[in-house]
Amino acid sequence: MDQIVLPPVDDVPEEILRTEIIFDARSPLDGAPLSAADYAQLQAELADSQITRTLSFELRFNVFLLQARRSLKPIIPFLP
Repeated sequence: MDQIVLPPVDDVPEEILRTEIIFDARSPLDGAPLSAADYAQLQAELADSQITRTLSFELRFNVFLLQARRSLKPIIPFLP
C-alpha cells in the first residue's frame, strides 16, 4: 500500500523560515548569544581590526625555497 507521507500540521515550511527575520545572533568568536545591535557592533569592530599583514622577505623566500625543493624532489631524488 503506497501512502503519501505529509509533514505534521504544526511544521513550519522551509520557505517561511528562510524569510523570517532573526533577532538574535551568535558571536563568531566564542558562540555566545548576542543581540542584533551587539552583533552589528562586533562585526564593525572585526572589520576595522582586520589589517593586512605581510610576511618578512626572509620568511617568504624560505617558503619559496621549500616549495621549489618539493617540486624538484621527484625529478632529482638525491636532493637533501
